[in-house]
Amino acid sequence: MPYPAKLTREGITRAAHILLDQGGPDALAMRPLADALGVRPGSLYRHFDSRDALLGELAEHAADALRLDLGAAAGTLGPRDALNAVAQAYLDFARTRPHTYDLLMTPRPGQAPGIKTSAGKHLWNALLTHVGALTGNPDDTGHAVAYWTFLHGAASLQRSGLYGASGPQGGLDIGLNAILDRMARAAQA
Repeated sequence: MPYPAKLTREGITRAAHILLDQGGPDALAMRPLADALGVRPGSLYRHFDSRDALLGELAEHAADALRLDLGAAAGTLGPRDALNAVAQAYLDFARTRPHTYDLLMTPRPGQAPGIKTSAGKHLWNALLTHVGALTGNPDDTGHAVAYWTFLHGAASLQRSGLYGASGPQGGLDIGLNAILDRMARAAQA
């Protein structure tokens, strides 16, 4: 059978993102993906040697998408306002793209815990840059970890519904401002 000319790595990735957004990683199997593309499942393996390789590619795209969203939110704002905007964009991404966010934050088989991809590293560096702009330390890993941990925890609680019907009642602002105040004090020290 001839190689399907219409099938590209980018086309497969776009279709996989749609399936991922609709039903999560468990819904992303090679057969439904092949059906969505109008090809045989074996054709996909010419571009991705396994489902895990495809999920890895999707995680790379997720990290890039989140990084771009955070950068757009920060824009040309001052450091503290940028970190507030980045926090909102981060929580919006986790809420509106839950399966993509989960894929980004979940280690895949054969991958050590943590984001070890090149796109994940760029995402980390973007957060570190924003934090460093406020603290005055361009390599302020401690504050960057605290900030990201807070955002991930808030996103997880928000998505799980554990805040209840009343929501966080200003608790997110209290926590975020406490972290940002600590960063600002570090800049003065």
